[in-house]
Amino acid sequence: MAAGAQQASPPPATPVAQPAAAAPQRLRIGLVLSGGGARGMAHVGVLQVLEKLHVPIDAIAGTSMGAVVGGLYASGLSPEQIEATFRSINWQEAFRDRPPREDLTLRRKQEDENFLVKFPIGIKGGRLVLPTGLIQGQSLTETLRRLTLPVARSTDFDDLPTPFRAVATDLETGQEVDMGSGDLTSAMRASLSAPGVFAPVERGGRLLVDGGVSDNVPVDVARAMGVDVLIVVDVGFPLLPRSKLSSVTAISNQMLAILMRRKSQQELSHLGPHDILIRPALGDTSSFDFGNVNRLLGIGTAAAWDMRERLAALSISPERYAAYEQRRELLRQAPPRIDFVKVQTGSEAFSEPIEKLFHDMVGKRLDPDAVGRRITTLYGEGGLDTLDYRVVKRDDQYGLLVDARGNSIGPNYVRFGLSLQDDLEGDSTYDAAMRYVMSEITRTGGEWVTDAEIGNTSLLSTEVFLPLSHFSGWFVMPHTVVASRNLPFLIGQSERAQYRVHTFDYGLDFGKQFGNWGEIRTGVYREEGHSRLTIGDPLDPKLVFPPFQSFGSRTYFARFSVDTLDDINFPHFGERATLQWSGERNVAGGEPNINQVTFDFLAAHTWRERNTVALSMSGGSTLNRVTDLRLEFPLGGFLNLSGLKQYSLYGPRFGIGRLLVYRKIGRGGPGYLDVPVYLGVSLEAGNVWQNMSDAKLTNLHKDASLFLGLDTFLGPIYVGSGFDDHGDQAFYLFLGRTF
Repeated sequence: MAAGAQQASPPPATPVAQPAAAAPQRLRIGLVLSGGGARGMAHVGVLQVLEKLHVPIDAIAGTSMGAVVGGLYASGLSPEQIEATFRSINWQEAFRDRPPREDLTLRRKQEDENFLVKFPIGIKGGRLVLPTGLIQGQSLTETLRRLTLPVARSTDFDDLPTPFRAVATDLETGQEVDMGSGDLTSAMRASLSAPGVFAPVERGGRLLVDGGVSDNVPVDVARAMGVDVLIVVDVGFPLLPRSKLSSVTAISNQMLAILMRRKSQQELSHLGPHDILIRPALGDTSSFDFGNVNRLLGIGTAAAWDMRERLAALSISPERYAAYEQRRELLRQAPPRIDFVKVQTGSEAFSEPIEKLFHDMVGKRLDPDAVGRRITTLYGEGGLDTLDYRVVKRDDQYGLLVDARGNSIGPNYVRFGLSLQDDLEGDSTYDAAMRYVMSEITRTGGEWVTDAEIGNTSLLSTEVFLPLSHFSGWFVMPHTVVASRNLPFLIGQSERAQYRVHTFDYGLDFGKQFGNWGEIRTGVYREEGHSRLTIGDPLDPKLVFPPFQSFGSRTYFARFSVDTLDDINFPHFGERATLQWSGERNVAGGEPNINQVTFDFLAAHTWRERNTVALSMSGGSTLNRVTDLRLEFPLGGFLNLSGLKQYSLYGPRFGIGRLLVYRKIGRGGPGYLDVPVYLGVSLEAGNVWQNMSDAKLTNLHKDASLFLGLDTFLGPIYVGSGFDDHGDQAFYLFLGRTF
C-alpha cells in the first residue's frame, strides 16, 4: 500500500444567504380634513395632488364635509372617483328630501300639479309642526350608501382600506363624538348634520349633529391613530370684516365662526415642525356653493401644489405606491348574498310594506340598483322622513337591516297652492288653495284628502284614495266636489261678459297605477249645477251662451296617463301624456248626450346641461253640438296663444302646439331663496273650431312669447310678453303653471 495516501479534501462551503436589506421604514402619515360645507370640495383637489406625488395616507380624520370626502377615500375610492361623483350629483336635488320627480309615485306627481308650495307643514295635536331640519338628508344618505357598499361588511373603521374617524357633536351634551366603528354611511351623515339645515342623526343612542360645532379640525383625533406626521387641510370660514356684518344671518354666522375658530386654533397649535398645514385660498366662498365644483377643486389643487416640496418628502416609489393602491382596492369586496331581511327596531309600523318589497331579494347577491329602486318605490309614496338600509351580519350570514322613520311632521299634513296672474293693464286674478292630507288611514296606505280653494275659483272637495293592497297599483277612490268659477266671455280682446258656473258632483273612480310612470283610470260621477251671467247684458245678441242654464248629468270616463317628467315647472327631460274619453249622459233635460275626447302631450330634452327644448301639443273634440259654456274649450293666455288674453277663444273643438326653448341662466342652490332662473322663448299655433272641417293650418293663430322664469318654492314665476300674428300683444306677470 502506498504509504501516505492522500486524504480527501472537504467539499467547498455553501455560501450562506444573507437577508435582503429591509425596505426603509417610512413615516406613518395621517390626513386631517376640516369641515366647511361646499368649501370642503377643495379636499378632493388636495387628494389628487397627494396621489400624483405618491404620498400614501395611513389614517384619516374628518369633520363635516371633510368626513364625507375622507370617508369616501377611506372606503377605497380614488380621488378621481370622488371627483366624478361630486360632478354627477345634482346638488339641488341632493339637498332636498324628495326623490327626483321622475321617481315619485304618480299620486305624488299629481299632487304637485295643483299644490305648488314645496314645503308641507304637519299637523299634530291641533298644532302646526315644522320638520326637525330643513333637510332630512334622504337623497344624500342613499348616495353615500351606494358609494360605500363595497366596504359595508366592515364595522371597525380600522379595517377599511384606509383607517378612518369621523367627528360629530352630541346634541344633548355638546360633547365631541369620535366615530370609529359601526355603519360608515351614518357616521359621515351625522358629521355633516349642520344644525337647522340637516335633521340630527340618531346613532348609538345619541342624537348627533355636525362635528364642526365641537372640533372642526380634528388634529388630536388623527394623532391618536398612531401616525408620525400630519397633513392638515383647513377649509374653515374666515371671520367677516365689519362692513359685511349687516344682517342677523351674517352676525349669527360670525358668532358661530368665532366659537369654531377658537377650538380650531387650539388644535392647530398642537402641530409639530414636520406636520404640514394646507389652507386653500377660498376667501368668502359660501358653504352652499356646491354648484362650483371646478373652481373649488382647482383651489384645493393649487394650495396643495404650493406645498409640493414638503409633500414630496413624504412620497414613496411608484412601485410601492402601486402596491398601496392595490391593497386598498383588494379590501373593497363584492356585495354579499342576502340571507335575511330585518326591520330596524322602531320601524315596525312599516314592516308589512318593507317585507313585501324586499322578500324576493333573500337568497340572492345584493344588487345595489335593485335595492335603490325599492327604496325609491316606498319613499316616493310620501309619509317617511328617511328610509335607509345597511348590511348586517348574524352568525355567518349577511342580511339587510331596513330602517324606516315616519314623517316628523305627519302622518297628517297640509300643503298650499297659489296662482296669480296680472296682465299689467289692470286685469288680475288669483287663486289660493290648501290641501289637508290624512295619510296611513288603512294598512295598505290609504289617505283622505280635503281641498279648499278661494279666488277666481271657489272649491271644497274631498276624496278617499284606497289602494287595494301594497304595491299592487289597484285602487278605488270615492270623491265629491262643490265648486264655483268665473268664466269671462271676450269679443276680440275686450271682455264682453262674465259667467259664474256652480257645480256639485260626486262619484267613484277605479284604476291601476303602473309603478311611477303611468295610470289607467275609469269612473262615473253625477254632476249638477248651473251657469249664470254675472256681468253683461242678458239681451246682448253677441252673447253665445244663455244668461242662465242648469244642468244635471251622469258622466262616465276612461283616462290613460303617463308621466316621466323630471320637473313639472321647467322640465329638462321626460314625457307627459294624457288621453281621455268622457261621456255625459243627461238626466235633467236640455243638452243631448255628449261625448268628448281630449289629449295632452309634453316632451322635453336638455343638452349641455343648461339648454332645453320642449314640445307640447293639446287637443280636444266634443262629438256633439253643444251650447253649454262649461263644455267649451278655452284658449288664450300665457303659453296658450300668448298674444291673446286668457279665455279669448271658446269652441267645442281645439288644438294647439307649442315649441319652447329655454336656457338656465341661474343655477340655483340648496337654499329656498337661491332658485334656478330661466330665459326662454315660445312659438305657438292653435285655434278653436265649431266643426272638425273648419280645422285647417291656414286659420291657425300663430303666437310667440319671450319670458323670464324663476323656479321658486312657491311655484314657477314668469315675467313675459306674448305676440299674436293678428297684431295683438299681451304682457304677463304670472305665478303658477300655464300648460
